[in-house]
Amino acid sequence: MNQAQPRALIITAPGINCDLELCAAFSAAGAQPHRELLQTLVRHPSLIDSYDLIGLPGGFSYGDDIAAGRIMGALIAKSIYPALRDAVARGVPMICPCNGFQIAVQAGLLPGPCDASTLWPETAAPASVALANNVSAQFCDRWTPVEIPRDTVCIWTKGVPAISPNDLLPSAHGEGRFVAPASVVKRLAAAGQVAIRYGATDNFNGSLGAIAGICDPSGLILGLMPHPERYTRWTQHPQWTRIDAGTRAHDTLGLRIFKNAVNWVVNDRCGAQPSVQSSEWGSILRGASSQ
Repeated sequence: MNQAQPRALIITAPGINCDLELCAAFSAAGAQPHRELLQTLVRHPSLIDSYDLIGLPGGFSYGDDIAAGRIMGALIAKSIYPALRDAVARGVPMICPCNGFQIAVQAGLLPGPCDASTLWPETAAPASVALANNVSAQFCDRWTPVEIPRDTVCIWTKGVPAISPNDLLPSAHGEGRFVAPASVVKRLAAAGQVAIRYGATDNFNGSLGAIAGICDPSGLILGLMPHPERYTRWTQHPQWTRIDAGTRAHDTLGLRIFKNAVNWVVNDRCGAQPSVQSSEWGSILRGASSQ
């Protein structure tokens, strides 16, 4: 295996069931995936320092007891939150699909500080957004069209081209309805922190503003309810045999999202200048860590 490839850390725990899909997605995008149990990282948080990308997989962490993602989010907030905060300071992209999104919200990783001029707190902040029960009060397993806002700062989705109307992503959740105070939703939209929305005609879970995913102010941490890691091959599409060969000559939307982040890491490592926002954000975080 090529040792020059970026290394991706996939954090697992009891109940996580999408870690292998996340590993496969990172591998297909050109990264080396490695799985580590949360408890191992709790004992040795410095292990996180050697990774270039991080993933919090989907599933039902700790059985989703109390609420979806609540227990794992609390464990992360009380243990490895400083190490993850420092990873963002180094410019490490992090993706948190489905249960990972729920965990990231509970762990104080999303939506992050109010803006890029505000320091991350020394300890995890209380959740300011939530993923509530779907408006149908039912578990929904379906493929839905999605849209990527042109003004997003998210390095995972920014600039990802639309290939065709077949740009769908699979979703499977019972608690995925994005809710937040109107002032928070307005701030996220104004700051470009809305990373992905459900299609105009298929906001199936009733999320405010059809928000399917958000990022932190740096654009490095992406949380979303759809599963891009489950759509890295055209044969995973429910109607893939009806998709024309010209479209299938391109990468799927899921793979494009992962490649976007891996390419960002590779280009930054090779000396390309990161965006002004990301560079400033790293300086801010490093300043917070030294205080």
